[in-house]
Amino acid sequence: MSAAVPLTFPGGDDPQRDAAPRAGQRVAVSVVIPTLNEAAQIGQAVGDLSWADEVVVIDGGSTDNTAALAEAAGARVIVVRGETIAAQRNAGIASARNAWVLALDADERVSPQLRAELGQVVAGRNPTHAAYRMKFRNHYLGRELRHGPWGRDWHVRLFSRDRRYVCHRVHEHLEAIDDVGTLTGPIIHNPYRDLSHHVTKIVKYSRWGADDLHARGRRAGVWELTARPAWRFVRDYVVFSGWRDGAVGFVAAALSAFAAFLKYAFLFARSQSPNA
Repeated sequence: MSAAVPLTFPGGDDPQRDAAPRAGQRVAVSVVIPTLNEAAQIGQAVGDLSWADEVVVIDGGSTDNTAALAEAAGARVIVVRGETIAAQRNAGIASARNAWVLALDADERVSPQLRAELGQVVAGRNPTHAAYRMKFRNHYLGRELRHGPWGRDWHVRLFSRDRRYVCHRVHEHLEAIDDVGTLTGPIIHNPYRDLSHHVTKIVKYSRWGADDLHARGRRAGVWELTARPAWRFVRDYVVFSGWRDGAVGFVAAALSAFAAFLKYAFLFARSQSPNA
């Protein structure tokens, strides 16, 4: 990961003076948000982005009123049914009207510091980099996880409109970009409403992860079912110092290990099927 660098513009201009948007001026960025049954938080997610020039919600076919709430909050809604999250993101990027795209989820919020940096980047005549990574501050069970894998969570989320996501079912990621800068303002992330919501998502994503592995010809045996979950716990709790987050860090590491086990258990079950 490269160190954070100051945003520079031709001629040594002061970005705060010449590039940052004036008070009340919207930032020329298109925010794309994939959704599926996010009625509980999509209104706030879109409302908090009133500073952005465009918010595009790409709905996966929600059975609640996610789409209506997003439109009421000011977003443009596109419905893309039965596709991966990456495909939803790509549909939003393709329809964006601005040169710069910020990819968010419904449970993520832009900090004031990051908002100011975004304004400087998109207003610059010659931005320093083709894309920018930012740190995620993850909150879980009432506290911020500052250690473990959650404490070292960085993602490339600001990029030019010509970029696309690789369409994996889980852990979707942006295509490789060599020229990536670093912004210092964080994204505030509340990934789970409670413990049961976390477990529900583990089941869903573990099944998807097993499907991805099966499609690539992978199989699971005793080694994958035992060693991989054990290593995941040791990595998250010991190597990455998850223990420093106390009991919450232990719960997070234990459920991370459970997620690894469940993914390979689903993969093992697929290999036992007569139609595998």
